[in-house]
Amino acid sequence: MNEQDFLAAYDPHAYPAVAVTVDVVALTIRDGALHLLLIRRGEQPHAGLWALPGGFVRPDEDLVTAARRELAEETGLAGEPLRRVHVEQLASYGAPDRDPRMRIVSIAHLAFAPDLPDATAGTDADEAAWVAVAELTNRQLAFDHGQIVADGLERARSKLEYTPLATRFLAPEFTIGELRAVYETVWGHQLHAGNFHRKVLSVPGFVESTGASTERGGTRGGPRARLYRAGDARLLHPALLRPALLRPAREETVR
Repeated sequence: MNEQDFLAAYDPHAYPAVAVTVDVVALTIRDGALHLLLIRRGEQPHAGLWALPGGFVRPDEDLVTAARRELAEETGLAGEPLRRVHVEQLASYGAPDRDPRMRIVSIAHLAFAPDLPDATAGTDADEAAWVAVAELTNRQLAFDHGQIVADGLERARSKLEYTPLATRFLAPEFTIGELRAVYETVWGHQLHAGNFHRKVLSVPGFVESTGASTERGGTRGGPRARLYRAGDARLLHPALLRPALLRPAREETVR
């Protein structure tokens, strides 16, 4: 039998039905705190519970297109602002009982960018909101979204160690102090300003000087801060490691 005849006789209904969805762990920094985008479900199952923005993948979509569409529905982003949002695949979640409707496999994505707009509920949500990560312990999440959020936060925190993705939380031009604030916010730990400054400038390709400075000095006076932009490095070497007390117990800090 050739391939054409095989496909003509192939019956997909002979196999158990499986649906594919995307869920998006969208992070941004608002008012100096790390925030996560959540929606309150307007439909069953789990109506009334908070959940990650997400939905079924359409027949004409690849996974990242579906994730960006879901993000756009809850933020109102479109065009170039939406394309500038960093989106990457996080993990797949496929426990047989994770969704009471049917066997549904979710491909979760991690997204982050600076100054993401106020949340706007999509067609299937009663409410959408940016929620401070520090307040998540007070919210019950639908499905297995609590685990997805935990995995997304750990991915974001770890990627700040060995990639320049912290710059994606910032405007195109930024100071080293603003970059340090991203690390402190995502890691939840204050860093020594001088040590951080030296480490950043010692990593080839992490940042590059714009040759310009801020219009004013710091809040306590002093010279104007130099402005930088993201460099061309894809990986940071040496890495900027989290303090040992912030790393998962299964990891060992390399010194």
